[in-house]
Amino acid sequence: MADYVVTPWEVKGSIDYEKLIKDFGTKKIDDALLKKIEHVTGKLHYMLRRGIFFSHRDLDWILKEYEKGNPFALYTGRGPSGQVHLGHLMPWIFTKYLQDKFDVELYFQMTDDEKFLFGQVPTLEESNSLAYENALDVIAMGFDPDKTFIFTDTDYAKTLYPIAVKVAKLTTFSTAKAVFGFKNETNIGSIFYPAMQAAPCFLPSILKGKKTPVLIPAAIDQDPYWRITRDAAPKLGFYKNAAIHCKFLPGLGEGGKMSASQPNTAVFTTDPPKQAGKKIMRAFTGGAATVEEQKKNGGNPNVCSVYQYYRVLFEEDDSKLEERFNACKNGCILCGECKKELAKRVEKFLEKHQEKRERAKKQLDKFMVKD
Repeated sequence: MADYVVTPWEVKGSIDYEKLIKDFGTKKIDDALLKKIEHVTGKLHYMLRRGIFFSHRDLDWILKEYEKGNPFALYTGRGPSGQVHLGHLMPWIFTKYLQDKFDVELYFQMTDDEKFLFGQVPTLEESNSLAYENALDVIAMGFDPDKTFIFTDTDYAKTLYPIAVKVAKLTTFSTAKAVFGFKNETNIGSIFYPAMQAAPCFLPSILKGKKTPVLIPAAIDQDPYWRITRDAAPKLGFYKNAAIHCKFLPGLGEGGKMSASQPNTAVFTTDPPKQAGKKIMRAFTGGAATVEEQKKNGGNPNVCSVYQYYRVLFEEDDSKLEERFNACKNGCILCGECKKELAKRVEKFLEKHQEKRERAKKQLDKFMVKD
C-alpha cells in the first residue's frame, strides 16, 4: 500500500511518481516525446529537461494537431482557498511558456464554488473575494491580456453551467464515487462540482463554434477531474482534453509538498521579502551535522529543500545547477552559504512580483470575464 496520498484535495507523504503514473493511468514523458517537443518549440523548457513536468495525456496528439495547423487552447486554474505560494506559481510559469511558444489563448478558472463546497473556505463570498485576490498573481506572471481569460465559476456561471449540466448527465454517481471517493455524507454540491471543472475543457470549442483541442498544464493531483471529462468528451462531440502534469514543489520543512496549511514552510507571494528570506534560512537541508563533517563527507542535495528551490524555480542554467549539486556533494559549499544566496534570490523575486501584482490591480478588467 502506498505511503502517500494524492487527491484533488489532499497531498501528503513521500510520493512515488512512477507508481503514480501507473495508478492514475497517465503516460510518462519519455525521451521520444521530449525530442518531439524540442523539434516543435526549438528548445525545451528547463522544467521539461529536469522532469518537473513528467506525465501527460495525449500531449503527442496535441503536437500533431498543432503541426497540422489546428491550434489548441490552454486551460488551467486555481482553487482560491488562501494566498498564493511559490508552489502554485510553478505550473503557471510553464503555462506562460506554452502561451508564448505556441501563441495560444489561455482560459484560467478560479474555482470559488469548489473551495466553499469542500469546506476549505467558510463562505462563498470569501472564496469569491480570494479568487480576485489570487488573480492578481496570475496577471503578475505576464500572460497576454488579449489572449488570457480569467473567470470565477460563480461570476461566469451562466456560460459554464449549461456545459457542466451536459457533463453531469453523462457521469454516474458510481463513477464519481470511484474516481473521487465521495461518500453518503458528501454534500450534493461537491458531487456535482467535478462537472464544473470539466466545463472549461469544452469552453473554447463552444465560444469559437468549432472543435478546439485543449491542453491542461497542472499538478498531477488534479488529473482525476480529466478522467471523467475525457469520458464525456466524445459523447458531447468534442475532442478529449490533453494534459501535462507537474510534480509538487516541496515545503521548506522535511518532506511533503509546499502547503498553505503550514505557513512557516511555505513562501507566499504576499510575504514581506525579508520575512520570506528568514523562512529560507530556517529551511531543512541535506547537510551534515557539523561543518567538519560537511567538508569531509559532503551533503545530500537530493533530500535538500533548498536545492530543490534552485532546481525548480531559481536556477534555469543547467550547468550552474550541476555545479551547485557537485559542490554540495563534495563538501565545497556549506548549507548556510546556499541558503543565503537563495534567500537573496527569493527576496528579489518577491520584490519584483509584488510590484507587478500591485500594477495588476489596474488590469483586472482586461483579464476577468463575467456573464
